Amino acid sequence: MQSTLFNYNNQSFKSQNNFDSFKFPSTRYQGSKLKLVDWIIDETKNYSYETVLDAFGGTGSVSYSYKKLGKEVTYNDLLKFNFQFGKALIENNDIKLSDESVDFILNPHNDIEYKTIIQDNFKDTYFTDDENKWLDMVITNMNYLENEYEYAIAFFALSQSCIIKRPYNLFHRKNLYMRTSDVKRSFGNKKTWDTPFIDWFLKFVKEANHSIFNNDRFNKSLNLNAIDIKDESKYDLVYIDTPYISEKGSTVDYYGFYHFLEGLLLYENWEKYIDYKSKHNRLIPKKNVWNDKKLIYKEFDKLFNKFQDSILVVSYRSDGIPSENELNELISQYKSNVKVKKYGNYKYALSKNKKSEELLFIGE
Repeated sequence: MQSTLFNYNNQSFKSQNNFDSFKFPSTRYQGSKLKLVDWIIDETKNYSYETVLDAFGGTGSVSYSYKKLGKEVTYNDLLKFNFQFGKALIENNDIKLSDESVDFILNPHNDIEYKTIIQDNFKDTYFTDDENKWLDMVITNMNYLENEYEYAIAFFALSQSCIIKRPYNLFHRKNLYMRTSDVKRSFGNKKTWDTPFIDWFLKFVKEANHSIFNNDRFNKSLNLNAIDIKDESKYDLVYIDTPYISEKGSTVDYYGFYHFLEGLLLYENWEKYIDYKSKHNRLIPKKNVWNDKKLIYKEFDKLFNKFQDSILVVSYRSDGIPSENELNELISQYKSNVKVKKYGNYKYALSKNKKSEELLFIGE
């Protein structure tokens, strides 16, 4: 195979002290706060704080913005693939994915035995046969990387490549046919879906490499249930963006929506955790209290109690369970001054709710 070695790191940057020159990589992750992050940062800029915990970090766009402000940031997410995003873009201060490592990842090697886990379990599900073969090779090669930050960057790029090639940018259905059917289309972007994996991977590696900077702080990425985070008193500000339950009771199951990415991190043992009763071979479901309208009140209370010594900043939707007033009351049990900021109507991708408002609770 022809070498795919490229030079990604020839872009010159301004002084490392000018963090504004760095940009968070593009993502199509559902629920991302990337388009709202400037508003969130602006609403909290006048408070006094140096250490930040992003308790439900997701893509990491909010953590990244606080890092650009020069704050010491701890990113946390319960999903292992998100943890890798945090490791690549928040905890990592100076390591980039080298040209040599990219070349190693993208080429087969005679001394490596390649398994066919994706080819065997996801045929005609998410990607074509050739794409599944490519994924088996790439994730195997990635597992030979010795540097944890190079691995994290590569995993970020691979994950974003998988997401962008999926209808709805999700893995919740066996719907490869939406890409491959020869029909007139009013939905999606077939050119995007059919762009080769390698092209997307190289694009996202370049973006991730160019986003990495050192803010001279000890930033950290965690993979914990937020309620289990230790040393809670060391965080001056805690940003909370939990999964939502709408007033109609519908929830966002990130573990279910992105099980394929979680599976990639379990690659060698992936088959042990597959729910073979499902049509799309998802991972065996896990209970999540944030998706249970009977338990979510108690969980919010536990969270606010745990971090009551910090400035609490909570992203929320006006049509959620608990309601806006109920959540205000929960925060007010621990904070004497609670402000509610409204961004106004903001529609997330795939959302059919045109009336819901984006809210930001700030308790001090």
